[in-house]
This record gives sequence, structure tokens and C-alpha cells, in this order.
Amino acid sequence: MGFAYIIVAILSAGVAVFALQNNTPLSVRFLAWALDGVPLAGAILVSLATGMVVVGIPLMISRWSWRRRARAAETKADMLQAALKDREAALLAQRPAPPPPPTSARSSA
Repeated sequence: MGFAYIIVAILSAGVAVFALQNNTPLSVRFLAWALDGVPLAGAILVSLATGMVVVGIPLMISRWSWRRRARAAETKADMLQAALKDREAALLAQRPAPPPPPTSARSSA
């Protein structure tokens, strides 16, 4: 877990340096919407965040679907294991008792 924190800290530092070095204002236009004086780093980071959200939502839905299927499969497997144990117990109860081992009638003299 500590390694993950180090990676996140390095990436965060890189983003901070990027934002500090790329503060040139620019104009952002989209259809009839326009913003003037937006820092370059801000525009890039907002675009990155928007892309992550756009990609992340379908992945979350897919992951939720797979989890639901996995839970259903685990429930079915548990039910089948319980039914198998019940069936084995019923078969053992129906099995006749084994005959006693033969005893020898000879005596040693």
C-alpha cells in the first residue's frame, strides 16, 4: 500500500508542476459557449477529468453488472452444495448396514 502512495505523490507533484509552468491564458470555445482567460493547465486538467468521468461511468456500470452476476453464481453454488450434501446424507441413510465380518469357527489347539 505504501508503494501506491508514493506513486500517487509523484503523479500529484507532476500535475502541480505542470499547472504552475503552464499558466498561459487562452480562449476556450465550444459551440456557442466561450471562456476567455482560462489557464492552459486548467483547460487540460478539466479535459482530462471530463474524459475520466466519461470513460469511468460505463466501466462502473459494467463492473456492477459483473458483481451482480458473481453474487448470483455464488448463491447458486452454495444452494447446489447444500442440495448435494442433503442428497449424500439421504443416500447414506438408505444404504443397508454392511454384513458383520465372518468369524472363524476353528479354535486353535
